[in-house]
Amino acid sequence: MTDPIADYLTRIRNAVMANHKVVEIPASNMKKDMTRILFDKGYILNYKFEEEGPQGSIKIALKYHPETKANAIKSLQRISKPGLRKYVDSNHLPRVLNGLGVAIISTSQGMMTDKEARSLNVGGEVLCYVY
Repeated sequence: MTDPIADYLTRIRNAVMANHKVVEIPASNMKKDMTRILFDKGYILNYKFEEEGPQGSIKIALKYHPETKANAIKSLQRISKPGLRKYVDSNHLPRVLNGLGVAIISTSQGMMTDKEARSLNVGGEVLCYVY
């Protein structure tokens, strides 16, 4: 696999489109950090890290509206790709849907959202947009 982050986003996107309740994804530290951010921002219902096998896995419970069955995640968009990395400084951090969405940024101080990076005045690699 050449791009594990794109695989992570695609598995979640496919599970959302198929209206699955839970999706299981092979684990890595970067994927665990992204899962924590998605949970903290309310895009997923719950998650669990399982340490079985050499790599482990992440089980993510997707969040749906109880009456309309609409998913909390409307779009997952990969920005920085292996062939073309997108780095931004603290002055040019993106705003997703005028602040309603979240950009996940990989910085020197760890993985964080665009709002957190703006408040800490750090830049980094823009991994994806979520809204």
